[in-house]
Amino acid sequence: MMGKIVLALAAILLAAIAARAASIEEQYRGWVARDLWPAAQARGISQTTFNQALGATSPNLKLPDLVLPGQSASSQRQQHQAEFRAPSAYFQHVGGVVSGGRSRAPQLASVLTTIEQRFGVPRGIVLAIWGRESGFGRANIPHDAFEVLATKAFLSTRKDMFREEVLAALDMVEERGIDPRAMRSSWAGAMGQPQFLPSSYLKYAVDGDGDGRADIWNSEADTLASIANYLAQHGWVRGRDWGFEVVVPQEISCALEGPDQGRRIADWAAMGIRRVGGKDFPAHELSGEGYLMMPAGRYGPAFVVTPNFYRLKDYNESDLYALFVGHAGDRIMYGDISFQAEWRAVSGIGRSEIAAMQRALEGMGYDVGGADGLAGFKTRRSIGNWQEREGKIATCFPDAELARQLR
Repeated sequence: MMGKIVLALAAILLAAIAARAASIEEQYRGWVARDLWPAAQARGISQTTFNQALGATSPNLKLPDLVLPGQSASSQRQQHQAEFRAPSAYFQHVGGVVSGGRSRAPQLASVLTTIEQRFGVPRGIVLAIWGRESGFGRANIPHDAFEVLATKAFLSTRKDMFREEVLAALDMVEERGIDPRAMRSSWAGAMGQPQFLPSSYLKYAVDGDGDGRADIWNSEADTLASIANYLAQHGWVRGRDWGFEVVVPQEISCALEGPDQGRRIADWAAMGIRRVGGKDFPAHELSGEGYLMMPAGRYGPAFVVTPNFYRLKDYNESDLYALFVGHAGDRIMYGDISFQAEWRAVSGIGRSEIAAMQRALEGMGYDVGGADGLAGFKTRRSIGNWQEREGKIATCFPDAELARQLR
């Protein structure tokens, strides 16, 4: 008897799930017809292009960061909120990008030379981004871009942004003649080997192999040229490095970190900051602006970075992403250079605890950049400023004891 009851309940649950999915499908179809099509038509998209791109799509309810009917956005964010990880974990797989970049550099030497001359971006940087974004084109990019973008435009927490990306993707089909079924993307809608959203494709994708098309799915030359063009269009400074690992004496505050506290690199050197290994800063860099960057506070390597570091952050807003790319690029070009300072162990702490610390610091007037549970430079230096104000040794990094003190 109990088994029959369980089976009956399971059947009822499955029927309810199927009915809910059918209801969402119906709502999606109405949204495509009443909202998306008029917007596309106003941009000059033909009915043929629209139907070809979106006619067979259905909402993919397996994608993350969706807000389904009956859910709240806050509960959905909590479901997908990862735990905070120490910065050292981000560099565990840098070796694969380095070895992959080195092995490909000779084969692509002519293409890379042309790219350096045309855009001013070093080959190591574009190879490192290519490796990081798509494993040099080997990563599985499994999704239909229109299915992902339309689903997120209909159901995600950032509907307006994804709605614009769907329309940009339609422009790609209408204006560039791209087959919509060839437009493969990640779960977030980023496409091809450089992982461009459609709006970025339209602005930055370029022909690197001379065939008149910008094919970021199949052409290595187009992929590399498009990555370099992205950085150049965002302001990459030709001839400058991205940054240098340094030693920051204890008497220099770690709270001086950040892109809004720049000084001439010569001035950082005059304060006592030195490159690791006793090297001098390059002479051509001394008059340029540099910025202190300490991604793990006093618990890891420190850097003086240039404006080009922040161009890497334009590609991906994470400090650690930009550092990964810069470091991997150096190793691809100059040999197996490792960070000289160690990433020291920090007591485990969750994102919710960091967010609580951020709210406490905000309550005291500190600008932490938002209580998002991520230890960006504004949070790190706010921690350092608070520690200094309290007469503590400044570490500029969250840990379990700080979380207890700042409750």
